[in-house]
Amino acid sequence: MTKSPSASRIGFKSRLGFGASGIGTLYRDVTEVQAAEVLSKAYEGGMRYFDSAPLYGHGLSELRLGSFLRTIDRNTVTVSTKAGRYMVPPYGENVDYGLWASPLRLKPVFDYSYAGTMRSLEQSANRLGIADFDLVYIHDVDRFTHGDGYERRFNEAIEGCYRALDDLRKADHVKAIGVGVNESDVATRFIKACSLDAVMMAGRYTLLDRSAEADFLPEAERRGVEVVVAGVFNSGILATGTGSSGATFDYGAPPQEIIARARKIEEICRRHALPLQAAAIQFPFRNPLVAAAVLGMSRPERIAENLAWSRLAIPADLWLEIDELFTQPQPADRIA
Repeated sequence: MTKSPSASRIGFKSRLGFGASGIGTLYRDVTEVQAAEVLSKAYEGGMRYFDSAPLYGHGLSELRLGSFLRTIDRNTVTVSTKAGRYMVPPYGENVDYGLWASPLRLKPVFDYSYAGTMRSLEQSANRLGIADFDLVYIHDVDRFTHGDGYERRFNEAIEGCYRALDDLRKADHVKAIGVGVNESDVATRFIKACSLDAVMMAGRYTLLDRSAEADFLPEAERRGVEVVVAGVFNSGILATGTGSSGATFDYGAPPQEIIARARKIEEICRRHALPLQAAAIQFPFRNPLVAAAVLGMSRPERIAENLAWSRLAIPADLWLEIDELFTQPQPADRIA
């Protein structure tokens, strides 16, 4: 196996990135006007990394991001998307739209084959309106998504999706490639199996769950793989706090041990008069391996809040107190 390409291939235009799942109507409807406003506010606030995926709103997120990209200088931003699904008309078939409030009425099809990857990227290029990609992630090859089919999907992704993306990288049509997953052992397996530039690690290196420290982060350091952290709020509990009746962890009801740990972290933040959200956003950047962190937003006012939280000074004593909580056994990686 060849060594992973240099981390300088990506060159993120900003360390804080905009995650475009929200403008794909994750949890709530978002109008075209609102989507355009939140993207504009993010750019004006200094965010220069924008990440989307075909899954987000079943193509809607990429369409909206593409409309915005055509209003700015493409060279001023880093743009990433994901491969592993393409969209087809449902032709009368009932489609489960899951967490998407008002997506495009299309059906996602998993396909990690070589041809399926090319089809996925062709659709993404049409929606985004760009001919090149800074970074493409192989998306959701994990147990949570595929259950008993995980092993087959992993092999398909290595033999098909990775090979397609590697060919595009060699031809300079794709600048860098990676994987985007929720399970740190899966990410570790990928970077051992193929030559990747980056991994988007969602929810496993956060203020609340640091399980990626056990396997993935040491291997990423050895192989020179850049880390992009997503899900810094663990889908909600670190944004709303434990007092909210709608608090979620990994898109579901939080387990009791997670609630207990979150309450301890909340108390530490209160003693230091620091917002919990500021600690959540800034935590990943303590590790020099983390090149960027992506925040999902769908309301313009959230842009200013998140940017302000990202800039607050955090005392070293707060980090020391939080670190002490993690001398205990960590939550296991999410599995089906």
